[in-house]
Amino acid sequence: NLDTTISFLGAGTYDHAIPSVVPHLQLRSEFVTSYTPYQPEVSQGMLQAIYEFQTMVCQITGLDIANASLYDGSTAVVEAVLLSVGPGGRGEVVISQGVDPQYRRVLHTYAHTRGFQVKEVPLRDGLTSIEDLNEAVSTTTSAVVIQQPNFFGSIEDMSAIEPIAHKGKANFIVAITEPASLGILASPGEYGADIAVGELMSFGNTMSFGGPALGFMASKQKYMRLLPGRLVGQTVEEGGERQTGYVLTLQTREQHIRRERATSNICTNQSLLAVGATIYMAAIGKQGFRQLGELCLQKAHYAFRQITALPGFEPVFNTPFFDEFVVKSPVSTQKLQQHFAQADIIGGYDLSLDYPDMENCLLFCVTETRTKEDIDRLVAVLKEVQA
Repeated sequence: NLDTTISFLGAGTYDHAIPSVVPHLQLRSEFVTSYTPYQPEVSQGMLQAIYEFQTMVCQITGLDIANASLYDGSTAVVEAVLLSVGPGGRGEVVISQGVDPQYRRVLHTYAHTRGFQVKEVPLRDGLTSIEDLNEAVSTTTSAVVIQQPNFFGSIEDMSAIEPIAHKGKANFIVAITEPASLGILASPGEYGADIAVGELMSFGNTMSFGGPALGFMASKQKYMRLLPGRLVGQTVEEGGERQTGYVLTLQTREQHIRRERATSNICTNQSLLAVGATIYMAAIGKQGFRQLGELCLQKAHYAFRQITALPGFEPVFNTPFFDEFVVKSPVSTQKLQQHFAQADIIGGYDLSLDYPDMENCLLFCVTETRTKEDIDRLVAVLKEVQA
């Protein structure tokens, strides 16, 4: 219960403050009971909300078009890859080991049945190895997938990665699990990404033990007719005052029209969560969005300095980071977690669960919801354990 427990856990799910206006509007019966709005004439409210969601996703990603949401970040990555490899499902996909391990596992599952190969590029000092990436990408590569910031919180050098990704005419796909980073980092559109996908659950929606999630997908205009899921468009009513109206557009892409020839077999979306994210972004505004990113950055770096100043607690990577960082502990992570639990603290993520060679390494996350007192309390527990 986050009302009584302090969380420093991220790794794909983030504890951001939720303005009270979000649940107040999101849980109105008009939104809660609305499902796929096939009949636009009776679904204008939901359709307009989804349209605003698509618009805001385009604004924060710097890309041309976005869909009405997807299940979660992992399936969003898969949908972007399937769009890139095409109906035949052949070719290779290059993905960095800095991408969330669960996302990579989901991609491997799909690759096994679709018939394309997945090459994983190793990291060097917490960042995607530019040399290994350059060697992995070839003329048969359909997509290159990079996470920004990556799973360890490190900020990738996208200006160096982009020309490599595009050298063989592959699609450059960027995965974003911490959307608050877009408040201060360059958007995917600014550094030449073709497709941006990821997770927006932390915008206006609770962590809820990891779900339900809110996947998103945005792309350049040229992929408009290949995007999976719903697309809401704005139009004008015929006759009368010709008022603005909203409809599901380009439906010939979808399985209820084309079945096996559809661009994707996704059958619905996370509309209620998308409404929550839309209200959240509207509530904080552009200035608040930037302040959100700045607060996360400042507090995470304060925590990093305090923790690594303790004897035995060492930084694992010497790279720029946003609101997550990796620290190696002089004692076992199991012992640390026991002390955290006694102090009502949810500590960092044990990286040895996904990276066996990173024993006793913890991934800490510090968002704007953590106070200086919270961070100092965490440091005090670490000091006590170390002593």
